[in-house]
Amino acid sequence: MSKSFDFLAFIGRFQPFHSGHLTVLREALSQSERVIMLCGSARKPRTTRNPWSFSNIEAMVHGSLNEADAARVILVPLVDDPYNEDRWARSVQANVRDVVRNQVGDATTRIGLVGLAQDGDDYYPKRFPQWPPVGIAMDNGVRGTAIREALFGMKASGEPAGRDYLATPDAKAALPEPVRDLLADYCATEAYAQIRDEAEFVAKYRSAWADAPYPPVFVTVDALAVQSGHILLVERRAQPGKGLWALPGGFLRGEETLEAACIRELREETRLKVPAPVLRGSIRERRVFDWPYRSLRGRTITHAFLFELEPGTTLPKVRGGEDAKRAFWVPLADLEPERMYEDHYAIIQAMIG
Repeated sequence: MSKSFDFLAFIGRFQPFHSGHLTVLREALSQSERVIMLCGSARKPRTTRNPWSFSNIEAMVHGSLNEADAARVILVPLVDDPYNEDRWARSVQANVRDVVRNQVGDATTRIGLVGLAQDGDDYYPKRFPQWPPVGIAMDNGVRGTAIREALFGMKASGEPAGRDYLATPDAKAALPEPVRDLLADYCATEAYAQIRDEAEFVAKYRSAWADAPYPPVFVTVDALAVQSGHILLVERRAQPGKGLWALPGGFLRGEETLEAACIRELREETRLKVPAPVLRGSIRERRVFDWPYRSLRGRTITHAFLFELEPGTTLPKVRGGEDAKRAFWVPLADLEPERMYEDHYAIIQAMIG
C-alpha cells in the first residue's frame, strides 16, 4: 500500500528511547517509507540529563524494531545550539536534506514532520513550515525525565534504582524489553557509576535550598580569554562535571561587579599572569546566557566576558588554582563538544564562532 510520505522527520532527545517513542515511531513507519530520527543533544558529555551517547540511542532504537523496520529508520546526531535558533534550524534542514539526497538522490520527495499530539506544542511546525506536521498521539504518559530519575536513584530514598528499577512493573511498561536489556548492561559500567555520583551531588546541592519560598536564581560569570587562535580552559576538579573542560568562572559575590568577578575568577582559576587593568582593557564583548537547562544545579544565569589578548609568539603560562585541576590553552579548532562542561561549547560558538 502506498505511503502518504517518503520521509517523516522525528525530532527528540530520546534519553532514553521509551515505549512512548516506540508508539510514535511505529505509527510514523505506517505512514512513511522512511523515518529520519534527529537525535538532539548529541556530542554532549554524559550527565543526568543526557546519560547516553548517540550510538547508545541508535542501539536502543534499532534493537526495538524488527529487521525490516529498522532498515527504514535513519538516525542522525543533532548538536544543540540553544543561543542561535536559526543556526539550529538550518542544521535540522541540512541533515534532512543530506539524508534524502543520500537515499533517493534529487527525486521529488514528500517530507513531513512528526509531532506529538498530546503536548499541544507547535514549536517544531512553526520552525519548519515547509514540512506538513503529522500529529501522532503518545498517550501512555511515559516521560524520559521520570525514567532517568528512577534509574539513577534521584527519586525518594529507598525506591528501586539501577537494575532493581528495571525489574519493576513501571520500568517494564515504560521501556521496550531490548532497551531494558541494554540499560541493565549499562548499569554495570563506570559511566553509570559516575553519573550516579553526580546525581547524588546534585540532589544534595538542591536540598540546601529546598525550603526556600521560591527556587533561587544563581548568577555566575565565565571568561573567554583568547590569544593567537587559542582559548584558555580549565579542567574541573570536582562535581558536577568532574574532569570536563570548562571556561574559567564562578559565582558572583555580593560586594563585586560582574566585570570584577569575572577577572577575579579568571586569575584565581588559571593563575594567568596578566594584570587586572590589562585584562579590563582587553574586554571586547559581554553577553548573558540564560538557557533554562544550562545547569543541573538549578536556574543559573551566567554573564560571559570575551578577553582578546594581544597576539604573541608564546602563550602566557597558566596553572590550575581554586576549583580547577589544571589550566591550559587549546587551539580553537581542537575544541571537543563531548568534553565541554554544561553549555560552555555553545557559549564559545555564540561569542567567537
